Amino acid sequence: MKNNKDYPKSFSHIGITVPDIHKAVEFYSNVMGWYIIMPPSKVKKEAETAIGQMCIDVFGEDWTEFEIAHLATSDGIGVELFSFPHGIKEAPEFNPFNTGLFHFCIQDPNIEELIAKIVANGGKQRMPVREYYPEDKPFKMCYVEDPFGIVFEIYTHSYELTYSSGAYAK
Repeated sequence: MKNNKDYPKSFSHIGITVPDIHKAVEFYSNVMGWYIIMPPSKVKKEAETAIGQMCIDVFGEDWTEFEIAHLATSDGIGVELFSFPHGIKEAPEFNPFNTGLFHFCIQDPNIEELIAKIVANGGKQRMPVREYYPEDKPFKMCYVEDPFGIVFEIYTHSYELTYSSGAYAK
């Protein structure tokens, strides 16, 4: 492996488009416990402010307004929720084989309890809870989806702990 003298960049936030921003904020704050940093707010297309111009740069000219909310996880990772009035209101077909964002992952040691809460609040469990090292360590994972069809994963332990033992090797 090449010796990389550069430093690893930190993860700041993820942006998720949802069909109903108020229901999404309720789901993610109540079920995941994420902090509401900025409640749902309307953004109108205008070039007079830095935010307005930035949104035009990102989204182009074919919009008039949208709603945005900002949440944060317990470790300070941001979750930026968007809702566009004329956007498609259902998640794309789940296809991990295509190029693009496949999923995000959250961590909770009480995986079964969190899955039950997700399901009770309109989400789905996509697979049984699986163990990485059933004979040696209590590391578990499961894929779920929120009420809007957005797929994500749950780990019981940190990414580093899970893979430092060589999950794919004997």
